[in-house]
Amino acid sequence: MAEKTYVIDLSVDGRNRYRHRHVFERDRIVDFSIQFEAFIADRWHPIVRYDSAHGFGHRDLMHSDGTTTKTSFQYWDYAEVLIYGERDLKQNWRAYRENYLKELEQYEARTRSKQ
Repeated sequence: MAEKTYVIDLSVDGRNRYRHRHVFERDRIVDFSIQFEAFIADRWHPIVRYDSAHGFGHRDLMHSDGTTTKTSFQYWDYAEVLIYGERDLKQNWRAYRENYLKELEQYEARTRSKQ
């Protein structure tokens, strides 16, 4: 088995990155995790992750309140999910970041109003 890992900056300011890890055996992906992360308020926030945890390919969309929305790709092989997810993250990271920031503002406003 061999493992490949790397991180790619998606923006020139270094505040948005794509983290990639996959393990392959011969010519087959046997495990993977790819993730879009944004640097917001002095820390890295994982926002979208595609991975093979739980024995099937899926996407986790993280929300600012700590909840996660899971989308299953259980009928796809890992290579298909990896390719799809990589394309999705590289093409749509700006929209994912914008939606996360909107959710974060709403979450913080609700938290302040409860105090």
